[in-house]
Amino acid sequence: MMILYGISTCDTCKKAQKELTAAGHQVTFRDVRATPLSADEIDRLVGTFGDAIINKSSTTYRSFGEFLKASDPEAQLAAQPAVMKRPVIERDGALTMGWDETVRAKYL
Repeated sequence: MMILYGISTCDTCKKAQKELTAAGHQVTFRDVRATPLSADEIDRLVGTFGDAIINKSSTTYRSFGEFLKASDPEAQLAAQPAVMKRPVIERDGALTMGWDETVRAKYL
């Protein structure tokens, strides 16, 4: 079982889900806008990836006020889950972030 965390409008998430399914993986998609991350999930993501989990080049991040930009990653994810770099994939308790060649090689 594999969980892909992202948002439904993210083209990279759609591509990753399509490729993973084609490779035979059973993928559960979790839209973090529709089903927000719990405090424990946010802590786990930040604990695993640090502030790299925040997509600072996104329009969501750029729309943050100065206070939220200066806040810790946990507060940013809690306030706006779409600011998370995507996709985050969980399999067998391990997490990966993004859909680059390294991540693709791990799963395909």
